[in-house]
Amino acid sequence: MRSSKVAINAQMLPGGGSGGVEQVLIGLVHALGKLEDGGEEYILVTHPRNPYWLRPYMGRNMRIVSRPWRNWKERTRAAISPFRQAIKPVVKPLAKPLLEQIRARRRPQVVQSNGFWESLGVDVIHFPSQSFVISQIPSVYNPHDLQHLHFPEFFTPWQIRSREIVYQTGCRHAEAVAVHSKWVKDDIVRHYGTEPERIFVIPWSAPTEAYEPASEGVLSYVRQEFGLPQTFVIYPAQTWSHKNHIRLLEAIALLRDQRSLTVNLICTGRKNDFWPSIAKRIRELGLKNQVWFLGFVKPNDLRALYRAAQFVIIPTLFEAGSAPMLEAWREGTPVACSTVTSLPEQAGDAALLFEPTSVESIAKAIYRMATDDELRETLRQRGGKRIQLFTWDRTARMYRALYRKIGGHPPTEEDRALLGEAMTVRTSLREDG
Repeated sequence: MRSSKVAINAQMLPGGGSGGVEQVLIGLVHALGKLEDGGEEYILVTHPRNPYWLRPYMGRNMRIVSRPWRNWKERTRAAISPFRQAIKPVVKPLAKPLLEQIRARRRPQVVQSNGFWESLGVDVIHFPSQSFVISQIPSVYNPHDLQHLHFPEFFTPWQIRSREIVYQTGCRHAEAVAVHSKWVKDDIVRHYGTEPERIFVIPWSAPTEAYEPASEGVLSYVRQEFGLPQTFVIYPAQTWSHKNHIRLLEAIALLRDQRSLTVNLICTGRKNDFWPSIAKRIRELGLKNQVWFLGFVKPNDLRALYRAAQFVIIPTLFEAGSAPMLEAWREGTPVACSTVTSLPEQAGDAALLFEPTSVESIAKAIYRMATDDELRETLRQRGGKRIQLFTWDRTARMYRALYRKIGGHPPTEEDRALLGEAMTVRTSLREDG
């Protein structure tokens, strides 16, 4: 019997606009490219505007197929994209109300294959981001999370309708749904009624693992390039509302004003629509000499920032799974994080947990991490052990086993064991220690 042929939807544009999903996809592609013992062929379906962005991470078992332009309008929009990006900061605030009114009148729809996906001759399609295409080919779908149902205030009515239509369609039509944590699996079952036996828990590993570790020379360069203070805390996250930057800033100001503790904060991640509110709060709190927002940084530089940081703080209000937590453990950096959603499940005993809706709780956690050397060392050691449960090799093998199952190829003994774990969720991922 011939080997499995898998298409992976990689139609995102690099540069941080897709958040952590971009880096997770890079990690998965890099890991699948190293699995040369099974004979699989992977076709990476990319956007025609930037078709070869994944080439540095590909293995010999992979090739790129660029999705054709849909029409002349799409090609024209791509051609004028540099101009649109240049005027976006000026035009978007003025045009946003009108655009939202226009969108509100449109009914979001799920894309139907026009024959392109079927023409690839694949056994399985994997949709690793939240988008989904209805086709005649068996598929694996990653909805990631249902944040829009828990925090609708962070979304426009159109965004909520769009997510509901696409997510429910994907969860209904896909032969398998893949999620990062048991918490997300339970959430999908609760809200969409998806059969539990079709949902597989496949944890990610640290996305930055696909890049070279930071040498001492890179560390020195990064400190000089960004003008970093000697001691700092890092929070890697786009400036979305649910990432909770505002309360983090207020906690740092509280420590300065009430505990006479100066904490320097480095934030990385693309600045999006919520950034002006964050910048305003920095000015109001007088934190411009304690806080640096670097925007999207290269993954190699991010690895260096992790290594140089005193600890990582993750005050998010909602998360399907935390890539920064995994990345911090990989670099030997201690972590403090929220008690929300899947994070306690992921953290085990390897992070200091706090309540993210309480500025006082965030401040208390920062104070303990900043002043307790023994606590940081304990968490560093526990994180080093914990990350061994989250490896890209294991993630890739679990997805490969799922591709084989969905594509109708006989599973190996290893495949059956991995899929069994993906169905039951390993105890070691649920319990502390």
